[in-house]
Amino acid sequence: MPDSLGSDPQKPNGERLQKVLAQAGVASRRRAEELITAGRVKVNGETVRVLGTKVNPSDQIEVDGRLLERGTASRYYVLNKPAGVITTARDEYGRPTVLGLVKGIPGRVYPVGRLDYDTAGLLLLTDDGELTYRLTHPRFGVAKTYIAGVHGPVPEAALARLRQGIELEDGKTAPARVRKLSGGPDGLELLEITIHEGRNRQVRRMCEAVGHPVVTLERVKFGPLGLDVPRGSYRPLSAQEILALRRAAGLNP
Repeated sequence: MPDSLGSDPQKPNGERLQKVLAQAGVASRRRAEELITAGRVKVNGETVRVLGTKVNPSDQIEVDGRLLERGTASRYYVLNKPAGVITTARDEYGRPTVLGLVKGIPGRVYPVGRLDYDTAGLLLLTDDGELTYRLTHPRFGVAKTYIAGVHGPVPEAALARLRQGIELEDGKTAPARVRKLSGGPDGLELLEITIHEGRNRQVRRMCEAVGHPVVTLERVKFGPLGLDVPRGSYRPLSAQEILALRRAAGLNP
C-alpha cells in the first residue's frame, strides 16, 4: 500500500483526521496536521500523510504506534490563576505552574492560550484540541476581557487610540473595546479592555504605547465565561458553558 491517503470518497460522512486527533486531545489541530505530514499517524495500519483524509468511528488510528482511544469525553475547567504562576506544564527555574494548581484533575489537560507570569485571572484548561485552536486563533474572534490598573488620569485621547488600534512592533492591533471603571486601588485608574487577538503581552504593550503602563492586570472574561471562582481555585465547566464556548468558537454542539 502507498504510505499516503487522500480524502476518501467512500467516507462522505467521515471527519477530517486532524480534527479527530484534536478532539481526542492528542494535540491542537495545527500540531495534528504536523504529525500527519510527518508520517507519524496511521489509519487501519496505513501511514497517512495527506491532510484532508477522512475517517469514520470504526477506523483504527495510531499516533507514534499508540492506538488512539476515541469516544472519551473531553474535560473542561476554569481556573482563577494567581499572579506569580507560569502558564506551562513545568518551569526550568522551579516557579509554580498552573498544572500544579490542578493536580486533582484526572488525565491531562492543557491551558487554552497563556496568561503572563504577573497576570491573574480566568484561564481555561482542556484536552479538546479543536476547541483550543479556535479559542486562541484570532480568525475566530473570541473576545477576552481584562481589567488593567494603570497610573492615571488616562485622557480621552489615549482611550480613543486604544479603541482605534495601536501600532506595535508586530503590527497594528485590532480595535479594542475600552471603558473606565471606578474604584481603582492605591491611586490606580482601572480600564476594562476587551480584545479579540492573543498576541504576547498585548494589553500591556497597548497601554504602554499610550503612555500608561500596566501595574496590575486580570482577565475577567473569556468568550461567554466570566470569572467566578476564588483566586487559585478551579472548577469544571457545566454542559451549558461548554455549549456556549463551542458556539462562540463557531463549532457545532
